[in-house]
Amino acid sequence: MRTARGRAAILLAAAAWTIWVWTTRIWNIANDPAHGFGFKAVHTVLAVVSIAFAVAVGLIGLRLRREARAAAAPQARQERAPAVREAAPPAGRESVGR
Repeated sequence: MRTARGRAAILLAAAAWTIWVWTTRIWNIANDPAHGFGFKAVHTVLAVVSIAFAVAVGLIGLRLRREARAAAAPQARQERAPAVREAAPPAGRESVGR
């Protein structure tokens, strides 16, 4: 199973890729005189919807990454903290009744 940080990275990469592909595609379609208005309008709507989904996926990825960092922070602090050892009783003095 993938870690939360790995899943967040996949979501962020997918969102970035989708935004880049659709903005590039719309730029190329808009500047191409071979396509009519209907073609450009339909693909612009498709691009807007796809980019909206990509933004939503990107926000989910950012939230997942933030939660993964927050969950890892206490563990990292515990690993860095010095181990607390119980003090041994002084030599020659044993605890009585324990």
